[in-house]
Amino acid sequence: MNLSFYKYQGTGNDFVMIDNRTKIFPKDEINKILQISDRHFGIGADGIILIENDDNFDFKMIYFNADGSQTFCGNGARCAVAFAKYLNIIQQKTTFLAVDGKHFAEIKDDIISLQMINVDDIKVSENSVFMHTGTQHHVEMVKELENYPVFDNGKKIRNSYDFPGSNVNFVQQLNDTTFRVRTYEKGVEDETLACGTGVTAVAIAMHKTNKTKSNSISLPVEGGNLEVSFDENNGVYTNVFLKGPAKFVFKGEINI
Repeated sequence: MNLSFYKYQGTGNDFVMIDNRTKIFPKDEINKILQISDRHFGIGADGIILIENDDNFDFKMIYFNADGSQTFCGNGARCAVAFAKYLNIIQQKTTFLAVDGKHFAEIKDDIISLQMINVDDIKVSENSVFMHTGTQHHVEMVKELENYPVFDNGKKIRNSYDFPGSNVNFVQQLNDTTFRVRTYEKGVEDETLACGTGVTAVAIAMHKTNKTKSNSISLPVEGGNLEVSFDENNGVYTNVFLKGPAKFVFKGEINI
């Protein structure tokens, strides 16, 4: 079967986007997802995103990691919003459904502002912070992030958590409101150029541990710059927004 696809990227997080409103994609066949995601024998991507119809929302987003596992992806969701606009499903604002519930998003040029889930269950340990921002995240501050062994240490920490493991974010503070981030992502099993749910966890963790008093955080990642803002009341983080670019790369067809 020849399958049309669209490639999008959000600060270097890259995704294969498929219009699945006619249910053409065999999403139960994990081998097809692995084939498409493979950077040597397929298209290559951090994940695959299907756009489907939903009776109660503008659209439904289904996200597969490169290994076929399903979760939520913040940068993927921002790219899904851009793709939905391209398909004329939405215009400048949307409410859509993902695996972790409903999300609101707004488009201004190629900048997508995405509302994330509320966060209230935050586990602060001596050297790290853990929370769920759509998926699991470990946040840990380090020195000399530029030369830090993200892959090796990230893999160890990722596998130290019970199934399904955790994404791992290493952080270096640059100033009162800016934190540089590098992330090892489960499901990709490697460092990625950006992670939207990851920088969301970092921003909340830095506020929770009093590294910053600001509720608007700048987060340089390997693939560009992201921003996270939020409201906080008695340890509950609401109105959490992830903001950054989402861009079309190319369109093509693949035989699967």
